[in-house]
Parts: sequence; C-alpha cells; structure tokens
Amino acid sequence: MGAKERAAAAVESRGLYALLAEFESVNETLRACERVRDAGFRHWDAFTPFPVHGMNDAMGIKQTRLPLLVLGAGLTGMATGFLLQWWMNAHNYPILVSGKPFMGIPGNIPVVFELTILFSAIAAFVGMLAMNNLPMLHHPIFKSERFRQVTTDRFFIAIEASDPKFDEARTADFLREIGGLSVERVEE
Repeated sequence: MGAKERAAAAVESRGLYALLAEFESVNETLRACERVRDAGFRHWDAFTPFPVHGMNDAMGIKQTRLPLLVLGAGLTGMATGFLLQWWMNAHNYPILVSGKPFMGIPGNIPVVFELTILFSAIAAFVGMLAMNNLPMLHHPIFKSERFRQVTTDRFFIAIEASDPKFDEARTADFLREIGGLSVERVEE
C-alpha cells in the first residue's frame, strides 16, 4: 500500500466511530464477547435487549469503585456532623444545661445519621453519573437503523475506531469470524 492509498484510507476512516456487529442469541453474544475480550480490544461494548447474566465476566468488566466513593462520602458526612456539633456546643458557644456534658454523643446521633445519609446519597448519584459519562444526549450508534432492533430481539457488539488494535478490514473480518450476522460501519 503506497502513500496515496494510506492517505485515502485515513481520510475515509476519519469519520468512523465503530464497527457494529449483530448477533442472534444470548449464547452467541456471550461467546463473541469472550472472543473480543481475549483478542485484546479495550474500547468496545455489547448491547442487549435485557440484562444478560454473565455478561460482565464475558466482557472482562471489573468491579466498580462507586461503593468506595459512597463509603468515603458517608464517613465524611459522619465526621462533619460530629465536628459541627462539637464546635457549636462544646467550643464556640458552650451552655451548661442541667449539668449535662457539652458534647454528649446520644443527643447528636440524629444529625450525624442524617449527614451520613445525605453525603452518601449525593456521592452515589453524582458518582454514578460521572462514572457512566452521563448525561449523554446523543450517541453515534443511534444512527444505525439495524440497532433499533436491540430493544426487541437483537444483540450487538460495537468495537470503536479509537481502540489501539482497531484496523477496519481486520476488525470487520474478525467480527464476521466470531459469528456476526452483519457488520456495519457507524459514522461519527
């Protein structure tokens, strides 16, 4: 392939987002996902009309870090609740009422509990949105006419052109080899 052919291929694939392969059944899709994972692709996704048990393992998806974020936010809320009440009641404006201590833990539990829940809930909501790149108002895959079947009875795998191992011709052949009924170019 000469310089002119390489330049023409680069111009042609510049608007390419991904190659989209269609599959007919759950089992075919799971096997195909395992093959894509084992082939070393990193920028790809699978689309199904319903949740598929075992898909995370087949795709090699690791456990999310969201629970750690929520735990950290909850502990921050708890510490904030205790420190806020300590500062106000025992340090900033201490008032001795009926000989009770300036900082009694049982009386402060409701505020600590509420701030723990508030911080955790906000972290879960914002963290989930951020980790899933939401809100995403448009996705190039939605341009595909065939992709509309994903909501009823079809399964799809999309390998993005941004993947380091992506080569349009070889990737299309690979998707056909692993059982893709049709392989379609998806433009940006």
